[in-house]
Amino acid sequence: MYRYSKLSLLAIIVFTCGAAAYAARSGARNDALAVSQVRIPLTQAIAIAERHVNGRAVRAESERADLGWAYAVEVARGGKTFDVSVDPDKGVVLATREERMDRDERD
Repeated sequence: MYRYSKLSLLAIIVFTCGAAAYAARSGARNDALAVSQVRIPLTQAIAIAERHVNGRAVRAESERADLGWAYAVEVARGGKTFDVSVDPDKGVVLATREERMDRDERD
C-alpha cells in the first residue's frame, strides 16, 4: 500500500512540474492574475461601452485578444446588439461591431 502512495505522489509531482513548465514555455498566464493587474475595472469598461453605443450592457467579460487582454462588452440598443471591445489599461474603445442575429434568434 505504501509503495502505491509513493508512486501516486511522484506522478502528481511530475505532472504538476510538467504542466508548469508547459505554461511557462507557451506564455500562458493566469487569467485572475492578468485581470487583477489592469487599471480600468470591469464596471468602468461597461460604462464606457454603454456610452459609446448609447445602449445598455447585457453581458461583459475579460478575454484574451490578439494583442493582449481586453474587455468584451455586449451592448443592446433598440433592436440591435453590439460587441464593444475596451482596453483594460487605457479605458478606450478598441473596436465595435454589430452582432448579426442567427436564424434561430429571429424566430
